[in-house]
Amino acid sequence: MRFLQNKEIVKTLLLELLFLAAATIAAFVWDARFGLFTLVLSLLFVLLHTASTYQRYRHIHTLAADIDRLLHGEDLSVSLDAYREGELAVLQSEIHKMTNRLREQRQELQEDKLYLSDLIADISHQIRTPLTSINLLLSFLAEPDLSEERRAALSHELFHLVSRIDWLITSLLKMSKLDAGTVSFRRETVGADELIRAVVSPLLVPIELREQTLITQVSGAFTGDIAWTSEALGNIVKNCMEHTPNGGEIEIAAEENALYSEIRILDNGSGIDEADLPHIFERFYKGKQADENNFGIGLALARTIITAQNGTVKAENKQPTGALFTVRFYKGTV
Repeated sequence: MRFLQNKEIVKTLLLELLFLAAATIAAFVWDARFGLFTLVLSLLFVLLHTASTYQRYRHIHTLAADIDRLLHGEDLSVSLDAYREGELAVLQSEIHKMTNRLREQRQELQEDKLYLSDLIADISHQIRTPLTSINLLLSFLAEPDLSEERRAALSHELFHLVSRIDWLITSLLKMSKLDAGTVSFRRETVGADELIRAVVSPLLVPIELREQTLITQVSGAFTGDIAWTSEALGNIVKNCMEHTPNGGEIEIAAEENALYSEIRILDNGSGIDEADLPHIFERFYKGKQADENNFGIGLALARTIITAQNGTVKAENKQPTGALFTVRFYKGTV
C-alpha cells in the first residue's frame, strides 16, 4: 500500500505498537484480566487512529491530485469545496486563492495575446504604407531619362518617408520599454520655465514658419524626469501646432500648488471632434481631422510617459474654438 510507504506513518505506527506492547505487559503483570482489557483497548485505539490517518491521507492525496491538474492546466474548473471542513480547511482556502489567480492569469494571457496580435497588425499596416511609397519612388528613381529636378524631388520625398519610419520605430521602442516597466524615471526638481523651454525648443522653427504666436505664462516648479516629460509635452504642443491655422496662437501655462504641478496647452485651432475625444490618446487612433502623415502614436506616447510619472492628461474643447490639454503631475499617490 502507498499508505504504508510513508515513512512518517510507519514510524508513528511502530511507536504506537511499541507503546501498546509495553502497556499490555505492564497490565498483565498487574492482573491478567486487566492486561487483556488493556490489549483490546490499545488495539482498538491503534486501529481507529490508523483508519483516521488513512482517511486523512486519502484526502491529502486527492487534494494533491487536484492541485496537480490545476498547475498543469488540465482542468481549471476543479472544485475544492470538498475540503472546506477539518484540518484541510486552511489549505483549501489558500488553494482556492491560487485557483482564482491562475484563472485570472489565464484570462490575462489570452487578452495579452489578442492585444499583441492587434498591435503587430497595426504596426505592420503603419509601416507597409510608407514602404509601398518608398518602393514606388525607387522605381521612379531607376528611370534612366529622369531629370535632375525630378530626381531631387523624389529623393527629398524618399528621405521624408524614411524619416517617418525611423520616428515610428523609435517611438514604438520607447512605448515598449514603458509598457515593460524597464524605464527608470529620474526625480529632479527644476523651475517650470526650464521645462517649458526644453519642450518648445525643437518646435520654435516650425512654429515661426507657420507664423504662429507662442504665448507662455509659467510659474512654480516641476519634479520629475525632464527629458521624458519634455518629449511627452512636446508631442502635445506639436499636435496643437499642426491643428492651428497659420497665424494662430498656442498658449502654454504652468502653475504649482500643494497637490500637483499643472501644465495647460491650448490653441485657437479647429478643436477636437466630439467623436474623437474619448479615443484621442489611444495607440494608432487617427481622428477625423488627422492628415495622412499622422501615425496616431504621439499622443499615446505622451499619455504613457505622463501616467508613468504619477500624472494625468485630459483633452477637451474650449470656447469659442480650439483644443485644451491639461496635464497634472501629482506630488502624492492618486
